[in-house]
Amino acid sequence: MTTAAAAGPLTDLRVVEMGQLLAGPFCGQLLADFGAEVIKLESPGVGDPMRQWGREKAHGKSLWWPVVARGKKSVTCNLRSPEGQELARQIIAEADVVVENFRPGTLERWGLGVEELHKINPGLIVARVSGYGQSGPYSARAGFGSIGEAMGGIRYVTGDPTNAPSRAGISLGDSLAAVFATIGVLAALHHREKTGVGQVVDSAIYEAVLAMMESLLPEWAIGGYQRERTGSVLPNIAPSNVYPTKEDSMILVAANQDSVFGRLATAMDRPDLIDDPRYRDHASRGVHMEELDELIASWTAERGTDELLEALHEAGVPAGRIYTARDMFADPHFAARDAIVKLAHPDFGEFPMHGVFPKLSETPGAVRHTGPELGQHNADIYGVLLGLTESDQAALAERGTI
Repeated sequence: MTTAAAAGPLTDLRVVEMGQLLAGPFCGQLLADFGAEVIKLESPGVGDPMRQWGREKAHGKSLWWPVVARGKKSVTCNLRSPEGQELARQIIAEADVVVENFRPGTLERWGLGVEELHKINPGLIVARVSGYGQSGPYSARAGFGSIGEAMGGIRYVTGDPTNAPSRAGISLGDSLAAVFATIGVLAALHHREKTGVGQVVDSAIYEAVLAMMESLLPEWAIGGYQRERTGSVLPNIAPSNVYPTKEDSMILVAANQDSVFGRLATAMDRPDLIDDPRYRDHASRGVHMEELDELIASWTAERGTDELLEALHEAGVPAGRIYTARDMFADPHFAARDAIVKLAHPDFGEFPMHGVFPKLSETPGAVRHTGPELGQHNADIYGVLLGLTESDQAALAERGTI
């Protein structure tokens, strides 16, 4: 079993996570991975819907929740009640960071707006993740990750050109917004270290997606070029595609750089391709992409997957299988780098999940535990941090506040 051997660089930080689903909680997960104490406030009796979400369930429970809530503390708190709001203020007064992903204006309606929070904690960093950001004409709209992906541009260019725009099989927009929120939190903490002043981190899903869109904007504004869906290739980038193997499998080969294409041609025993005017430079290969792909596919289709990959790796050509989860568990490189860690879970036993990335040489993070039970840490936070007695906590629970 993998255990949390390293504390991580953020052990001196206390984070209060409010919100639910993925866009805010993934930011909390990343901070917890590197050692921050993340106190997740959840509705009493219900909790984050992520406790039920996920394509596959075991024992009637989500397999996603133990991952996205890993390393966190769960505290029940009814943020819609004045008493719950006051408890939240007391916890936030002792915190460094608040992460939330409610619709803009929600915290303000609850008396937990940034101005009020900064009155009780001037150095507080407030990370706000939303569909459209905290300002602008769309800010009050409900915003899910899928809409942000569409607005940010990635949906239009994803998929087969003969079909409607596709989506990735993951919640890409939510996760990107959370990653940018995490970057913002770390930058804001650096600023606070020099000035003592807290600030707001405003991470919009559509902007996080837009940030990934490379030169899409100047291509249109200056070149008049609109990127379109191109399936498994990028226009004028060749060869870089998926090719069949003898076992009716597929490998991905990326040999679009001039020197790398030369190595591919040598591995194919086709040195004549190197000086062929159709393929001898990047631009020429882009023009003749389809015929080049057909030529390579005819070569790969006659050979076994292992044979191909061994030859390509030996030649220094980037190539690989298209991995499924089964492949990841079997791969020695994943094992050597602890890309998959395994922790104990009360219901599932040994529970595998991805490790902590990136890897730091001096202060690496660690997954301390899987997602907690609802309210598991009430006594820790309300009793130890806030000093409430057991009878105080029992009364709060009876009133539905915690």
